[in-house]
Amino acid sequence: MKAKYLALLAALSVTSAVQAADALTIDVHRDANCGCCKKWISHLEANGFKVVDHVESNMTAVKQRLGVAPRLASCHTAVIDGKFVEGHVPAAQVIELTKRDDLLGIAVPGMPAGSPGMEVDGVQHAYQVIGLTKTGSDQVVAEYPTQ
Repeated sequence: MKAKYLALLAALSVTSAVQAADALTIDVHRDANCGCCKKWISHLEANGFKVVDHVESNMTAVKQRLGVAPRLASCHTAVIDGKFVEGHVPAAQVIELTKRDDLLGIAVPGMPAGSPGMEVDGVQHAYQVIGLTKTGSDQVVAEYPTQ
């Protein structure tokens, strides 16, 4: 019985170490006064991301430097593996972005109600996650319907 307990304990320790090593690090650039940005950061952390939070005084300059087209703009901008993540993108699509060599970044333009960080009781507007390809064209990578 003691051997089984020790084996189980060892297996759990290895699993925890592997999960910690697999955490994706993402840099989030945001305005100091934005509450929805903080909520989006919490969404990422709840989904296993390690977030490096950067409070910025000029988000327009950050977006320009990272190649975020104005048509894709939202409030905060993140970077993972050298690619931009603009706005309230769900964690699942951020993970998918890390596997896509054809995209420069992804965005949820605007601030749609019901997207991560923009939760409103009983309200979920339809929105799309748009990928910016290396050729400069937009590509819908995910759609979230009205609920």
